[in-house]
Amino acid sequence: NETKVMYFILLGFPITAELQLLLFSTLLLVYLLTVLENLLIILIIRNNHSLQNPMYFFLGNLSFLEIWYVSVIEPKMLVDVLSHDKRISFQGCMTQLYFFVTFVCTEYVLLAVMAYDRFVAICKPLRYPLIMNHKFCAQLISGCWMCGLTTSSIKLSFVARLSYCDVDKINHYFCDISPLLNISCSDSSLAELADFILALMVIMVPLCTVVASYICIMFTVLKIPSSQGRQKAFSTCSSHLTVVILFYSTTLFTYSHPKLMYTYRANKLVSVLYTVVVPLLNPLIYCLRNKEVRFAMRKTFTCRR
Repeated sequence: NETKVMYFILLGFPITAELQLLLFSTLLLVYLLTVLENLLIILIIRNNHSLQNPMYFFLGNLSFLEIWYVSVIEPKMLVDVLSHDKRISFQGCMTQLYFFVTFVCTEYVLLAVMAYDRFVAICKPLRYPLIMNHKFCAQLISGCWMCGLTTSSIKLSFVARLSYCDVDKINHYFCDISPLLNISCSDSSLAELADFILALMVIMVPLCTVVASYICIMFTVLKIPSSQGRQKAFSTCSSHLTVVILFYSTTLFTYSHPKLMYTYRANKLVSVLYTVVVPLLNPLIYCLRNKEVRFAMRKTFTCRR
């Protein structure tokens, strides 16, 4: 006898009562820092004419995306750390899943677009202003969001159709595809196949774009005669390459085969990396490794004082 499930219970992290307050304080601090860092980057880019170019246009959109990315998960996670009632309604779970998958897929494509921007800037510098004009950049950003929204809609249509026979406990701290596939009491093979195919498309196509772009960049940089010129050319890519490695490495194995990864206890720890740690580090990487951003930051705060 099947009964439609009304809510799920997010088990989260098994911690003692003494550590609850410490974990809550740490997560709250990380969340606030992440939001403030990304807001600061958006403010600096908007208020400095020297940063009005495609590379920083994409960086501003990445910061905007990551504010929403962490806000889908971390506020609910903070509440659950201190609360004994860790329930989330079925509709709330599906909504969280929809927006989380949208933001993850959008970020995959956006990082690939940023790699393409660096490829054009270094390998085709004379044609860069013509190719990466404002209209084309806006179209690329729109394409990133359309890809994320479409992929998320297709995935959710399969996951939401599954049957959940009772009040189910999710061994995770947010509603992700992996635990939902595993607690379903109906055949989830079709949903798993659709998720696997979409994950490969959304991950591998942008990843191939990033790899191809940086291979071309590497060969172009090696042809520059002076070491100072090579260092200057590659310095514009180092921040983006670091962010790409962090984000792709922590999500690739999780979403290439979600149902299999859910069987490992380490999956929750890996999830913490790309939902909490990486969004916190990304703005710091761009600020610490990018001279133009550091200079614009000093200029912004000096002028305000």
